[in-house]
Amino acid sequence: MEILKIENLTKIYGEGENLVRALDGVSFSVEKGEFLAIIGPSGSGKSTLLHILGGVDRPTGGKVWMNGQDVYAQNEEQLAIFRRRQVGLIYQFYNLIPVLDVVENMTLPVLMDGRQVNEERLEELLETLGLQDRRKNLPNQLSGGQQQRVSIGRALMNAPAVVLADEPTGNLDSKNSQEIVELLKFSNRKYGQTLIVITHDESIALQADRVIAIEDGRIVRDERIRGAKA
Repeated sequence: MEILKIENLTKIYGEGENLVRALDGVSFSVEKGEFLAIIGPSGSGKSTLLHILGGVDRPTGGKVWMNGQDVYAQNEEQLAIFRRRQVGLIYQFYNLIPVLDVVENMTLPVLMDGRQVNEERLEELLETLGLQDRRKNLPNQLSGGQQQRVSIGRALMNAPAVVLADEPTGNLDSKNSQEIVELLKFSNRKYGQTLIVITHDESIALQADRVIAIEDGRIVRDERIRGAKA
């Protein structure tokens, strides 16, 4: 079942001699529950693509469809609701609120949406992420790996349709990096959520179901590593 469809996506910054074509006619689709890795050198457009998929940056041209909905046909208020409810974003540098503890950071998207926290889901995520004993800790009281776990918990708290991770292990050592990848794979399997990871690490990409390589804003390779999702 198709959950994401990208049609002829373009993104242009600047004009004249300063014009940069970050994305140039990108098209592909993603199946529900798929683990997709997007790789490419620095400046290839992969992070720009992720931000557009997540409703953070509007495209210059083309379409993004999620669950049959034209994402950028929405106004700014609708787009903000879409980001909170349909997308879980995980960044390299965690983006945690320093004055909020672990539970507050994880539940912030739910509370911002004016909804009640699902306590059962919260406790399940705290256990899965190994954060039960850290629930009252502030970000500066956590290791880098623990902070990234909080970031993952925040992304999963709203049970989004798609989880987008931008270099989620780029700020971690090899041991913590693999632990974070295993957690993402586990959440992908357990919750059936579609997972798209931006990475420059080939070893991480090879653990995905499928790899898309981007260079100069264009797809140069689209390869399935494992069988199609049921």
